[in-house]
Amino acid sequence: MAETPKKTVRMTVPDFLTAKKAGRKLSVLTAYDYTTGLLLDSSGVDALLVGDSLGMVMQGNDNPLAVTLEESLYHTRCVSRAARRALVIGDLPFLTYQTSAEQAIISAGRMLKEAGAQAVKLEGGIRCAEAIRRIVECDIPVMGHVGMTPQSVHAFGGFKVQRNEAKILEDALAVEQAGAFAVVLECIPSPLGEEITKKLTIPTIGIGAGPNCDGQVLVVQDMLGMFDEVRPKFVKRYADLGSAIRQAAEKFREEVRDGVFPSPEYSFK
Repeated sequence: MAETPKKTVRMTVPDFLTAKKAGRKLSVLTAYDYTTGLLLDSSGVDALLVGDSLGMVMQGNDNPLAVTLEESLYHTRCVSRAARRALVIGDLPFLTYQTSAEQAIISAGRMLKEAGAQAVKLEGGIRCAEAIRRIVECDIPVMGHVGMTPQSVHAFGGFKVQRNEAKILEDALAVEQAGAFAVVLECIPSPLGEEITKKLTIPTIGIGAGPNCDGQVLVVQDMLGMFDEVRPKFVKRYADLGSAIRQAAEKFREEVRDGVFPSPEYSFK
């Protein structure tokens, strides 16, 4: 008698908190489309973040500021259809949560209701604490983001390591107190990442914040070697798909030009 296939168990927000208590590191990757979502979900990563980094790696912009809520909803829907195990987190783009708590609630609600996400992410510490609090009061899980916040790239004068330790710690504590279930720490010194991780009861997800965070996140195009326009110090390349894709396309071009493809094997009789 054939065995009954095991039901896939989805990662949840409470699982994130349990992981920190158990000392289990959390793995997070970005995803923006169905196919990539399927592949990454099957890898067993804990969460898929549909980041506004899509403005750079999918749209070709210099920063994420131009991404709209409608675009973020679209990409999140694609990933949500693919994910069976990973927690799907939809990023709230620039100016979709800053003007008022009411705007933040509506944007976050749409991310769950229309795009199928299980949580949202937004940037900022103290200044966004009220928005986080109000969203969480609506039973919408929120992941915070402090340190180098890409939506503040012009205020920071570029994508730079942030070293105002007192301010960053204060922001991280504010995010936790507002009710966030986790917080991304981006581009900060490793000792500060470790200090914040020890002081918070919610998981810290590092990206350029050192090895002592509760988890790590990378942009999938960066870690797969598909995006060369920006090469952050914190990115480890686990593959070089960019070269493989380029070589495959060149081979296709040559075979079409030379009449080798399609051969009888790939043609109908």
